[in-house]
Amino acid sequence: MNYEAKIKELLLLTGTHGASDLHIGVARKPMLRIDGVLVPVEQEPLLTPETSQGLIFALLTTEQKEKLVMKREIDFSFSLEEKARFRVNVYYQRGYIAAALRLIPWNIRTVEQLNLPPILHEFTKIQQGFFLVVGPAGQGKSSTLAALMDEINHTQAAHIITVEDPIEYLFAQDKSFISQREVGVDALNFHLALRSILRQDPDVIMVGEMRDTETISTALTAAETGHLVFSTLHTNSAMQTIDRIIDSFPPDQQGQVRSQLASGLVGVISQRLLPRLRGGLVPAYELMITNTAVRNLIREQKVYQIDLVIETGMQEGMISLNRSLANLVTQGEVSLDTALAYSLNPEELSLLLEHR
Repeated sequence: MNYEAKIKELLLLTGTHGASDLHIGVARKPMLRIDGVLVPVEQEPLLTPETSQGLIFALLTTEQKEKLVMKREIDFSFSLEEKARFRVNVYYQRGYIAAALRLIPWNIRTVEQLNLPPILHEFTKIQQGFFLVVGPAGQGKSSTLAALMDEINHTQAAHIITVEDPIEYLFAQDKSFISQREVGVDALNFHLALRSILRQDPDVIMVGEMRDTETISTALTAAETGHLVFSTLHTNSAMQTIDRIIDSFPPDQQGQVRSQLASGLVGVISQRLLPRLRGGLVPAYELMITNTAVRNLIREQKVYQIDLVIETGMQEGMISLNRSLANLVTQGEVSLDTALAYSLNPEELSLLLEHR
């Protein structure tokens, strides 16, 4: 088998079927994730250990193969002849090689095209602060970040520096000067890249993911010292995000971090992608905007009350996840069962819908 030709065929198939992901693993047919559901590529045979490894190795350089054997997994990006781009994770399972490949569109969609709230535009216009896009894996966080970065790129003469692992969306420079750094290629790790970033005269900093305490600490300091910082976290809500950041530090540092968050955090959007009734995916989201009440709650260690501020902050543009879900049900975008499955408080959601 010509593994290089076959993997290219599967990657193109991923794009033509509108899939978000391609999965390759032993004893299964190649699988596509379409509208959140895994579907086998029926015309393909079950993959043997040899064919699975051959298909995956066709994507790897010699250096990447060596790294995979040593570390047992590897992240990288792969471009297919200017037709498609993928974020790839190769890993071992039960001694065999498998891979998950996420399709990254060439065109960066806008906030409107992503069906996100227009108030997000305001976060691209501020001079300094820390804005987080949070949610479980595979819920569109990277697309949201890319939309915000590209909006700045097309509207401001700013120096944007990104630190990613791997680089996902590629930005075509417009009004901004953009430096995209890939961990493992352009920098040894997130922490070292961020530590040197302040000497590179940035206006806007985008960190692909807050993976450790050092990265969070440096990002907070960057926001404090006059930069606009964007990043992501795998958390479920604004309240959980703030708790997670504070709890990641030793007790003797938590007071300082609480103070930095209270003064530097400008907002948090938590998002989920739900299957639409008419096909495709639509986002539900919680948006917290850091106002005086939120700042005081962070300082006073009363983060558990933030949900109430979000619920009562609709005039400022805030929205709770349940209100977003209720809107989608009312508009006929998603089913009630789907909304309840994605809600963090289904009982409250049911009550909200009863009063509409």
